[in-house]
Amino acid sequence: MPQITFIAVDGKHVTVDAKNGDSLMQTAIKNGIPGIDADCGGACACATCHVYIDGEWVDKLGEKGEMETSMLDFAQAVQDNSRLSCQLLVAESFDGLIVNIPESQH
Repeated sequence: MPQITFIAVDGKHVTVDAKNGDSLMQTAIKNGIPGIDADCGGACACATCHVYIDGEWVDKLGEKGEMETSMLDFAQAVQDNSRLSCQLLVAESFDGLIVNIPESQH
């Protein structure tokens, strides 16, 4: 099971076991990670699951799809490493992934 670390704005780290095939958003919700609201339930119809991917991981997760890119227009403080966590499906290769929660979602 891959382990993923979520980092809150205050620097608090929470490392969780993630189930392969779940989205990063589902993993956050199942583990009570604050700041991942997922108002649309993972349908890529909002941007309330916006996260920042740690720099070394950005290129390892594949490119953003057109719909994800479009929805990120609704997120605050978008950066080059911004992703919608509903669009990232956990795989073994995610082991060690570091995800930061944007300040705007706390």
